[in-house]
Amino acid sequence: MLDWENLERTCMNCTNCGLCQTRHSVVFGVGPRNADVMFIGEGPGEQEDLKGEPFVGPAGRLLDDMLSIIDLSRENGYIANIVKCRPPRNRDPLETEQEACIGYLRNQVALIRPKIIVCLGRISAQKLIDPSFRITRQHGQWVERNGIWMSATFHPSALLRDVSKRPEAFDDLMSLRAKIRETGARV
Repeated sequence: MLDWENLERTCMNCTNCGLCQTRHSVVFGVGPRNADVMFIGEGPGEQEDLKGEPFVGPAGRLLDDMLSIIDLSRENGYIANIVKCRPPRNRDPLETEQEACIGYLRNQVALIRPKIIVCLGRISAQKLIDPSFRITRQHGQWVERNGIWMSATFHPSALLRDVSKRPEAFDDLMSLRAKIRETGARV
């Protein structure tokens, strides 16, 4: 396991998959490195690639609004992605790209040691919770893995496209707030 400095340097110089050829920035992650709550999306979009920070475009603004409902923010939750470089045209990251990057995310999780991980969308839920995860059926359900409580909710960009899912996402946020209280997670 690498320490933070070496992990970030290794990520910034990564050439493990073809995404390195089209990236502007490696989007490492943001938030306190001792956060009890961690949010994991699938990969950076255009705005994230340009700024080098996860969830800064329209979906990021919605995520910030969602977190504020339960008194969370980028200051008390860590935000990262499965892949650290933007897939072309914001397509889903390929399995080979996810595999090239997953070690970096696992290293981040090991360093942070969160009590709770919330997967943002199907891709991260399938990678971290269950390969056959169905976001429309299983969102908001909790599982414990290696002492970490894990759940998934709809990706903010999906909520921008389909506002009918927002009430379900709100229920997921209320479930997250309850899990934070139950576990004594710092926020």
